[in-house]
Amino acid sequence: MSFTTTLTYALPHRYLSSLARRLAYSQHPGTRRWLINTVVQRFGVDLSEAANPDPASYASFNAFFTRALREGARVPDPDPRALVMPADGHISQCGPIEAGRIFQAKGQSFTVAELLGDAKDAEPFLDGSFATVYLSPRDYHRVHMPWTGTLRETVHVPGRLFSVGTAAVSKVPRLFARNERLVCHFDTDFGPMVQVMVGALLVSGVETVWSGEEIPAYGDRIQRKDWRGQGITLQRFEEMARFNYGSTVIVLLPRGVAELEPSLHAESPVRLGQRLATRTAD
Repeated sequence: MSFTTTLTYALPHRYLSSLARRLAYSQHPGTRRWLINTVVQRFGVDLSEAANPDPASYASFNAFFTRALREGARVPDPDPRALVMPADGHISQCGPIEAGRIFQAKGQSFTVAELLGDAKDAEPFLDGSFATVYLSPRDYHRVHMPWTGTLRETVHVPGRLFSVGTAAVSKVPRLFARNERLVCHFDTDFGPMVQVMVGALLVSGVETVWSGEEIPAYGDRIQRKDWRGQGITLQRFEEMARFNYGSTVIVLLPRGVAELEPSLHAESPVRLGQRLATRTAD
């Protein structure tokens, strides 16, 4: 095991993420300005796409990091059969779920049941398909709906907060099934669909459009929330949630409902709204 990988295990994940949270929400002018300018310059953030392109006007680094896009900066694929990409970033992996396992990287994989925190919840997806999208610090950090769905349940699965960068993903076994995450179950006209918001080192929170902040508070047991009957329906391409720092979203689809866009592969750069898959089932 390399020194970097050993350090990944040894780091105080939650302490560092709590510290990052305090910094991200700080409204101290010097702290706010330094954090925003550092990210803009180091990662080449394109502020011309932001609804508010003035970095000095944001009240905190978190307000800047979760900034909205200007109208028209992203548009959904015009084909009504297209399931759309939920976020900007790049594909970590995508493809079929084989024997209930999701490919991670370099021989690493994990089960759908491990990811969702429940074997029964995993059953509709055991031979379906998946797409894992990594959002880097330069990207737009709001996650949208690939397809119209009605929220059924959310499951907060506590865990570690490993980095989700390429190096960690290739070396840490079952990383996405070990990190803290929010599993969002939707009912659609083709059946169930899941979007998993995976936390990561220095991710100070996940917020949803229906209930606000979901992570933290950090917990030590799985917590389920039943949203059935509350009429929370989100349209294709509509905003669903946001990361308060960069991380990963995983989309799960049942077998036979859609075919993943064949041009997508590991490390493909992607943009919100482009074609993720094409609907095949009525």
